[in-house]
Amino acid sequence: MPRSTAPRRRSGPSNGSRPKKGAPAKKRTSAKGRRKQRPRRGRRAALLVLLVAAVGLGWQATGRDLTDLPFLDSIAGAPTTPTWPLTGVPAEAAADRPALAVKIENSVDARPQTGLNAADVVWEQVVEGGITRFVAVYHSTLPPEIGPVRSIRPMDPAIAAPLHGLLAFSGGVPTYVDAAGSAGLQVLTQDSGIDGFYRWTTRRAPHNVYAAPEALVAQADDAHRAAPTAQFAYPSAGQQPTAVTAGQPTGTLALTMSGVGRPHWSWDAESGRWLRAEGSAPAVEADGSQIGATNVVVLRVDVVSTDARDPAGNPVPETILTGSGEALVASGGHAVAATWSKPRIGDPVTLTDTDGDQVTLAPGNTWVELVPNRTGAVATG
Repeated sequence: MPRSTAPRRRSGPSNGSRPKKGAPAKKRTSAKGRRKQRPRRGRRAALLVLLVAAVGLGWQATGRDLTDLPFLDSIAGAPTTPTWPLTGVPAEAAADRPALAVKIENSVDARPQTGLNAADVVWEQVVEGGITRFVAVYHSTLPPEIGPVRSIRPMDPAIAAPLHGLLAFSGGVPTYVDAAGSAGLQVLTQDSGIDGFYRWTTRRAPHNVYAAPEALVAQADDAHRAAPTAQFAYPSAGQQPTAVTAGQPTGTLALTMSGVGRPHWSWDAESGRWLRAEGSAPAVEADGSQIGATNVVVLRVDVVSTDARDPAGNPVPETILTGSGEALVASGGHAVAATWSKPRIGDPVTLTDTDGDQVTLAPGNTWVELVPNRTGAVATG
């Protein structure tokens, strides 16, 4: 529709116009009158402060933290400090790169491993013969080398899918490899001949495949270059994790994964970490440093046998990582019972307490222990 070219009439009297005769004259506000209005604004501000304080006291009376008030951030307007999504540790600027999940061996022939202490999260799972393997996830730190790298297992897609990043391993059953791609992950395998994998000459195969994380991350395609989202919850600055505020003092975690897998964690107050042992022997890396974690999260899970067999004829087990179950969360020399849930493969694991509130971890690296319901055991001391 064409616009009208007629001049618009201004709302209100034009400059120089006078009020009509007989119309009441508009009152002017004197400086003295304006000064009388100012206390009203002050009283309104004081009332707002009192209202916020009253709401805050009521909120605390329910046992909840003031930092959880839904409107507090909008009132304060304070900028939040960026954190690494997989550790909750403050960062000047978190790197805009994908998460890299790598399958690491844990047989006797594979020890000591390289690069585990640099991982943000490590998942331990039972594989054939009762030995365990790790899925080590790297994001905040990319060490120069990691290994030994081994083959994929059926539960690995469910572990790595929530990261929407890269999953690296030496090779594996085509069904498991295809499942990783179907879960939204970019698959990087040593047997495909891509850059970033190599073999140590000082170890015998198959325990000698190693990888350079930076070379693997550099191969991320456009669909898998984004940084991961947080996988666990962390307390607000200055607050303690749930295990410390609601749990019991705990010095040791003795886990039975299988007949040959018996990891042991001991709280070391001096370093503020849980230190790992394989049975009674300290678990160390190739550089001699003991493997440690800020948090240890134990998930009780069902483990079933698949139709696949290893070269020795052992059935390949699969950890069922969807659904829900019992959990134990250890942070800061304390442990607290919890419930884990994961509705779909692509969902992260959620940890809740007996009231249904989310369990928070201490900022730092985390080990997740997938302990079988039927054959495993958990003891604290």
